[in-house]
Amino acid sequence: MKNRQDAWSEENDLLLAETVLRHVREGSTQLNAFEEVGDQLNRTSAACGFRWNAVVRHQYEKALALAKKQRKQRNRLLGKEQGGKKKLLYQPPVPSIEEVEAMSLPLPNDIEVETEQLPYRASSTQEDMSMEKVIAFLQTLSSSTYQSDRLKQENARLKQEVEQLTKEKASLEETVHELEQNSITMQEDYETLIKIMNRARKLVLFDEEEPSSTAFKMDRNGNLEKLAE
Repeated sequence: MKNRQDAWSEENDLLLAETVLRHVREGSTQLNAFEEVGDQLNRTSAACGFRWNAVVRHQYEKALALAKKQRKQRNRLLGKEQGGKKKLLYQPPVPSIEEVEAMSLPLPNDIEVETEQLPYRASSTQEDMSMEKVIAFLQTLSSSTYQSDRLKQENARLKQEVEQLTKEKASLEETVHELEQNSITMQEDYETLIKIMNRARKLVLFDEEEPSSTAFKMDRNGNLEKLAE
C-alpha cells in the first residue's frame, strides 16, 4: 500500500500540537498556530485546523486544558502589573489653561443675541394641499363605509339563502324517507302476489293431473281451504 505524499506524519502532528498549545498558553489564537504550522509544513491553515480538530486534539485534551489554565493565570498576572486598567485606544486631548479661560469669558455688552422668531404662517398652497388631503380622506372613509354596508347586506342575504336551503334539504330528506317506506310496502305486496300466483298455478296443475270433486276456497291471505262436500 502506497502512502500519500501529503500524508501527515507523527512529526507533523507533534509539531502541530506543540504549536497550538504554545499559542494558547501565551494568549494567542489557534488560528495563528494553524498559520504558523502551515508555513512550516507548506500546507494551508484550513488543512492544519482540520487535522487538529479531527485527529490531534483528542490526544491532547488534558494538555489543552492546562494551557488554557496557564493562559488565565498569565492574563491575571499581567492585569495586576498594569493596575487592572485597560489602555484606551483613543484618548481625547486635554485643553490647556488658556483655552479654558477663553471659553469662560463673558460676552461683550454690545453683542446682542436675536432670540425673536417670526411666527409660522401657512401659505395658501399648503392650505389647499391640506384641504385636498382632508377631502380625499373623507371620500375614502365614505367609500369604505359604503363597502362595509354592502358587505353586511350580502352577508344577510347569504344567511337567508342558507336557511332556505336547510329547510329544503330537510323536506327532501322527509320525502325520500316516505318513498323508501312506500318502496318497501310495494315490495312486500309484490312478493305476496307472486306467492298467490304460484299457489294458483300449482292448484291448476293438480286439478289437471288428478281430477277430483273436492272443492277448495282461497282466503284473502292466499291459503286454500277445503270445502265440505
